[in-house]
Amino acid sequence: MESSLIELSKYRFQRSKEIIKDAKLLISDKSFSSSVNRSYYAIFHALRAITALDGFDSSKHSGIIAYINKEYVKTGIFDKSLSKILDTSFRLREKADYDDFFIVSKDTALVQLEKAENVINVVGEYLEKRWK
Repeated sequence: MESSLIELSKYRFQRSKEIIKDAKLLISDKSFSSSVNRSYYAIFHALRAITALDGFDSSKHSGIIAYINKEYVKTGIFDKSLSKILDTSFRLREKADYDDFFIVSKDTALVQLEKAENVINVVGEYLEKRWK
């Protein structure tokens, strides 16, 4: 595999791990909507670490999600539960960012953080194998 794609993948995954730390800090600061945003983006950057290895990118979030679902969930590389997490995280982040009067509770932010951490762990294990 081309070393520049591996370096891009590693960069994106590192970014994902930095963003998840931001999500934790935002919860402790009671910024629950912002934490949901950061949890989603941590997942998104982790997914883009995978797509980098395939030489795929998309200007739309839905393009990245569709690609992961097609190439990784439907083929059994990742469990189907990942698809549901991606969908709910994306929709919740959109509501938190754009819907007027949408309130994110601490419990919701904590659940999203936990989901994001789980995705990052699963993706991290997969990436470690692909980087070798």
